[in-house]
Amino acid sequence: MDFGDIGGNYPIIVIIIGLILLQFFFMRRRKPETTHRAIVQSLLSEVRLDQALVEASYLQQKPKKFVVTSWHMNKSKLDFLQQSLQGNLSEAFGMAEDFNRQIEAAKKYKSASYMASVNMDKLKEPLAKSRQGLEEWLQSKTGTKEPPLEYPGIFDTLFGRR
Repeated sequence: MDFGDIGGNYPIIVIIIGLILLQFFFMRRRKPETTHRAIVQSLLSEVRLDQALVEASYLQQKPKKFVVTSWHMNKSKLDFLQQSLQGNLSEAFGMAEDFNRQIEAAKKYKSASYMASVNMDKLKEPLAKSRQGLEEWLQSKTGTKEPPLEYPGIFDTLFGRR
């Protein structure tokens, strides 16, 4: 291999390595406020989805499992929220997890008797309180109940977004 012409490309190589290091070290840091907002937005989207699943459960023969992924990831990081809201979230997602276990048992044993005892109306009130509390928190901290529009950056399109 002939590395004699590498000197002419040296500035381009340094710039590329510099951009990669910049992306790796500086662009990944998040402010706590942003993290709190992201946690609330992800929980709010799960609550909204679970509310839609409760409403749709009356129309479906086979109920779908509730979404609790964000709850599992963030339940230990909610100390910035009010105690009452934390309690509402814990109650709502605890009930959703219980319903998920019952739905899983019904699918496993292929029996409708497991679903006969499931009363999804009990989940409506905790989900509504959780949604209201999360929307109020977002309104007070960001001024809006909806998540902000995010436009992809150059590194998002080149390397993908996490």
